[in-house]
Amino acid sequence: MEIKKQLIEEVGIVLETHVHLSPLAARIYATLTLSPKEGLNFIEIINITKASKSAISNSLNILLQLRFVEFYTKSGERKRYFKTSQFFINNIMRQHQLIMEKELQIVQKINAFNKENNPEKFKNEESIGFLFQEYLEEQGATINEKLIKIEAFQNQA
Repeated sequence: MEIKKQLIEEVGIVLETHVHLSPLAARIYATLTLSPKEGLNFIEIINITKASKSAISNSLNILLQLRFVEFYTKSGERKRYFKTSQFFINNIMRQHQLIMEKELQIVQKINAFNKENNPEKFKNEESIGFLFQEYLEEQGATINEKLIKIEAFQNQA
């Protein structure tokens, strides 16, 4: 159980840093990701996180709005069960794709500018600039490939 708590903390820190979630929202998402159950209800999330009802409610609403989590109900029950959304990975990969595209545009502009305006510098750094450009192009293509596979998988579900 200690290993799971440590992993929840590690995942939470990554989500805080890279996705800009609040610490509690990040830990709720990590908890749902690592839960052996298909979904957890509100009370279970309170018991696991030891946070207040209002803090849990606010965090869940943010996660729902961002489509990181979704909820479902069981027949005959009023409780909502929260689980990780299949759209989360898709959304994160799309964010990475946009970042790669922006970085690639900037690198291309830098390379073109230096070629025209700083020919000596461009001559010395040409291979480095183009290697970085090539790297970004390859990463963008890989993300595109994976997004196509993810979307095909989601359409099957």
